[in-house]
Amino acid sequence: MARAGIAIPALILALWAQWMLPPGSMAFADEWLRDRYVQLQQTTAPDPRILLVDIDEQSMAELGPWPWPRARMADLVETLLTTYSAKGVALDIVFQNAADVEGDLRLGMLAQHGPLVLAQAFDYSVMRPLNLQEGHIGGAIAGDLAAAGATATGYIANQAAWTYVPHIGNIGFIPDSDGVLRRLPLLTAYQDKLYPALSVALLRCCGGGLSPIPSGMHRIDYLRDWSAYTVVSAADILKERIVPDSAGGRLVLVGSSSLGLADRVTTPLGTNRPGLGAQAAMLSTLLDMQQGHTPAAWPGRWIASLYAALCVAAAMWALPRLPAVLGAALLAGLTVAWLGLAYVITPHDALFSPGGPVACNLFLLTVAIPYHWQQTQRRSRHLLDTLRQYVAPAVVEQLLRSDIDDPLAPRHLEITTLIADMEGYTTQVESLPVADAAQLTRDFLECLTGPVIAAGGTLDKYTGDGLVAFWGAPLPTPGHADLALDAATAIVQRVRAFSAERERMGRPKLRVRIGIDSGPAFAGDFGTGFRSIYTAVGDSVNTASRLEEAARDYPHDIIIGEGAVLHARRHQFLSLGERQLRGKEKTTTLYTLAPAPSTTSSRPVTESAQ
Repeated sequence: MARAGIAIPALILALWAQWMLPPGSMAFADEWLRDRYVQLQQTTAPDPRILLVDIDEQSMAELGPWPWPRARMADLVETLLTTYSAKGVALDIVFQNAADVEGDLRLGMLAQHGPLVLAQAFDYSVMRPLNLQEGHIGGAIAGDLAAAGATATGYIANQAAWTYVPHIGNIGFIPDSDGVLRRLPLLTAYQDKLYPALSVALLRCCGGGLSPIPSGMHRIDYLRDWSAYTVVSAADILKERIVPDSAGGRLVLVGSSSLGLADRVTTPLGTNRPGLGAQAAMLSTLLDMQQGHTPAAWPGRWIASLYAALCVAAAMWALPRLPAVLGAALLAGLTVAWLGLAYVITPHDALFSPGGPVACNLFLLTVAIPYHWQQTQRRSRHLLDTLRQYVAPAVVEQLLRSDIDDPLAPRHLEITTLIADMEGYTTQVESLPVADAAQLTRDFLECLTGPVIAAGGTLDKYTGDGLVAFWGAPLPTPGHADLALDAATAIVQRVRAFSAERERMGRPKLRVRIGIDSGPAFAGDFGTGFRSIYTAVGDSVNTASRLEEAARDYPHDIIIGEGAVLHARRHQFLSLGERQLRGKEKTTTLYTLAPAPSTTSSRPVTESAQ
């Protein structure tokens, strides 16, 4: 339940970012990523379809300060349309007041009958005490008001004489909350009428049209910065200083990059960019759409949602099994992989949120990793308190990294039990002082315990002068029978070495008796609230105890049951015949280890003892 309490909010966060948040609302995460992608994907190749005519400082220094006479503006347009054979001209300038009569008349006639688009700027502010209304708006088109990307509250438009020209485009814009211009309303609603953006009006006038006109706020691709467009000075056009063919067949945008005219915006490509460049980028975007050059549409939202779900699933599976550092590295790797994938998706989907999976992974980093770390610490304390004296350190480490909710809970497992005891313990210690008897016991138990722990066994308990140990619990252990037999062999060797040392000191010989059997058993914490103990119970455990008792009647130190022989893979055995063990209704075949195991067979080989 706790994991679900982390996984579900993380996934909801990612889905909310994809499907609920309006575009541009994640300005400091989602749009920041898109801006980086835009910067990486931009090209320096010029757009041969567009020409920018700049009323720059050079032009104003040569021809006079702004505002220019309308006759000069009419000359500029006529020169572009005649001498340079421009396909059409759009003015990124609003002339709200009448000026020289001749110039106004010429510009009006060019806009009325020629491929000239005038500009007007709608205002979208709802904070002004009085709505802005300057000039006379025009250029309304037919269409569904629901397709409008924005609703205007005011406007700055042209003089009344130009109200009825057919093509007038909106140059007003709405920056995102961080001040960056990323989208333009291609259609604006005002007083129950629709008005096209400047780039849309230019295409409708002389660029082949655009059907249907995209609804809503449309993202500008910004594949090119200002320096990548073909930009010529207005003075060079008026003085006809450029090659005429260089503008032939192009759509021309006329505006100004002059700082004095304050037409500057912030775009994903940088701050203080000419507003004319944003209009050019929008025109390039629509031309690509018109000519079918836009990248194929991809279901970016679905891809991002599925990736977030993959991250959540991977984290929920891996974090309980990994240290906190590796868990953080996993989430970092998944995030980096997503950033690469989002870079590929971005040109194909303008609406998906590249920040969604990142936010999901950050949530997992700040919530899931601390939670699993705390759970690991809690489990560690519990496991260490219970198993520190019983289980090999490597097994404890495996338990801490396992995904088992309660590794100490009783479970049905296949285990191998080893029971060892000192033969004649009472005779050995009855003549010794108490301190010497205690030391003998400690030394003997050390001979038994070391090999058990070294072989990865679980120490069940000490039985005075012996011990009970098993393999295969608390975690399933491949080759548990062979590990127990390895430990038994090492115990016999250590006891013999210890006995030889004592014999050199004139003390009696020591012998260890070991019983080993494998089979199903219940292993777990069978303690009470008063005392906790981790142990194993089952028929194979009882059999191992009976085999240890039977060892007193054989010259062999290790007596092995049929279950261990069946489970072993690396040892050979001698059959000792059948015997009726105490508490057993049927006879049991007993085995011991063969003196020299063969390496030619992968299965245990048994033979009868002579």
